[in-house]
Amino acid sequence: MRKTPEFEDCFAELIRLPSVSSIDPKHDQSNRAVVDTLANHLEALGFDCDVTIINDNPEKCNLVARRGKGSDGLVLSGHTDTVPYDEKGWDTDPFQLTKRNGNYYGLGTADMKCFFPIVFEALERLSGVEFDHPLTVVATADEESTMSGACAIHNAGKSLGRYCIIGEPTGLVPRYTHKGIIIETIYVQGQSGHSSDPSLGNSALEGMNDVINALRVWRNDLQASNINEDFNIPVPTLNLGRIQGGDSPNRICANCELSIDLRMLPGMDLNALKQELRQVVEDAIAGSNLQVEFNSSFDGTPAMQTPSDSEIVKMSEKFTGEKASSVAFTTEGPYFNDIGSETVILGPGDIDVAHQPNEYLQIDRIEPMVSILSSMLTYFCGSR
Repeated sequence: MRKTPEFEDCFAELIRLPSVSSIDPKHDQSNRAVVDTLANHLEALGFDCDVTIINDNPEKCNLVARRGKGSDGLVLSGHTDTVPYDEKGWDTDPFQLTKRNGNYYGLGTADMKCFFPIVFEALERLSGVEFDHPLTVVATADEESTMSGACAIHNAGKSLGRYCIIGEPTGLVPRYTHKGIIIETIYVQGQSGHSSDPSLGNSALEGMNDVINALRVWRNDLQASNINEDFNIPVPTLNLGRIQGGDSPNRICANCELSIDLRMLPGMDLNALKQELRQVVEDAIAGSNLQVEFNSSFDGTPAMQTPSDSEIVKMSEKFTGEKASSVAFTTEGPYFNDIGSETVILGPGDIDVAHQPNEYLQIDRIEPMVSILSSMLTYFCGSR
């Protein structure tokens, strides 16, 4: 007898529950309803569920659900949040699971609310199988904004299992390595004045021009000395993503800010890069009497690299029939690796349709993913 809703009903239930996370408070939402729903289903499947509040905010929670005892076994992890959305860009209601053209449409269908109903489906099919090793299902908060959920698990310092699968959208191809990310905003403070006489002020905009030139030189140096051919783009990237400054062409610009995105390769130290970045900026405006401040919306996420000969990587290759490879986007994988859970990224969605209107999951990806997970569960949690 089935203990959880049918796949489509469960999927639709999760899509209906808004769980946007954003560094902008006007877009940020709670993930509590999603976590509570998942906990109810997992309890029905015999899991012991622990809901943990993140950063003293009862609207932001992690779920760690465990069945079985021991320090080995398998972790299945996913994030519960989605990015914000532009309602005008959608052809359907983003909070209603819509089935058409061989796809399921809805916010979070690919990235990555689909993973949890697939986990339930695999467990329902294995209901008669005895597990000799523990299974842990993790659902995190705020992966799309600050990584606070994964950081909380990491900071607790307790391994949840020997191996981990994170169901991010990889198109059924296992990924064992990805780049890390730093997002930084640089503020340059100058002095306003009448534009007819440059001596009356100190242009923050011109100072930022020097900063940009210095960052481009630094980027070239980073790319010349850091190359990893495992990646389609084998070098670190630095994107000058947003700039804002000044208020009128006849006033010397007093304030200017620049937001950048730095994607680093495995082996590049996140904290050392942040310090180097700040030194490059400070050197660029040295002697100008301009002031500079830095702001990070989050601490950054390190690159991930699970050993290619790890058993989780080898088994994911066996059961998918695909060679494990790299991916450009960032996940919660390095946080799990760092607490002793060797991690592979593997899910049915496509990253190409994530974070945009009319996000969808191909229906013909569901059954293969259920089969893959069933095989992984049998191998890592069954008798070996």
